Amino acid sequence: MYFVDTHTHLYDEQFGDRPGDAVERAVAAGVKKMVLPDIDGSSRAAMTRLAEQFPGTLFPCIGLHPTSVDSGWRERLEEIESYGGNGAVAVGETGMDCYWSKEFVREQAEAFEWQIRFACRLGLPVIVHSREATEPVFEVLEKCRDLSVRGVFHAFSGSLETCRRLMKLGEWYIGIGGVITFRKASIAETVKHIPLGRILLETDSPYLTPVPHRGERNESAYIPLIAAKVAEQKGIPIEEVASVTSANAEHLFNI
Repeated sequence: MYFVDTHTHLYDEQFGDRPGDAVERAVAAGVKKMVLPDIDGSSRAAMTRLAEQFPGTLFPCIGLHPTSVDSGWRERLEEIESYGGNGAVAVGETGMDCYWSKEFVREQAEAFEWQIRFACRLGLPVIVHSREATEPVFEVLEKCRDLSVRGVFHAFSGSLETCRRLMKLGEWYIGIGGVITFRKASIAETVKHIPLGRILLETDSPYLTPVPHRGERNESAYIPLIAAKVAEQKGIPIEEVASVTSANAEHLFNI
């Protein structure tokens, strides 16, 4: 039994100067592969260095996070284009975020669409961040419907109706993280109805730490806790969750 963490920021400064220790703890916990979403140029070098340190275990992405989008977003995307993939397994995380600020909503939508089209040119999936932006995100996805976009909705907390709406737009997966272990989290009920073949496991470390470690720094080593909760909610063995979600991740990201 092994797991894949499809969204982990192990290169974040919260891991200090020894992020490799967290990688080793994850591997020891059965998390054999980890996908590193990109944020922007400020952390890209650290992400790349860490991925190079653990080939075959860590897999980097390339993208511009919606909260990093401002009036200079085109310049930042030109940097991504010049990067040209360069070993990335996905484009992202991209998407839209209307929680922190609505100042650059139009620019976020334009940057999101650009990254979707870029991903399709490279034959890569996209990692979508959506926070209080369901309708704006779907507007962009509908514009790109003819491109056969595929990817994952990271840290999904939407309704079953939103999930079903997404599935009609192509090969999409649902990222389930530590929030599923929180008391009264709606996703715990929703996950019962999401096909296991469309679920990916993620930590979003160092954020959204699952119970019983809530309040501590999150790590990829906690993926088995998330898998156990998914298994409990769906009434199936954790071994089945591990097997199917790992196969889903390997298929989507070609890892």
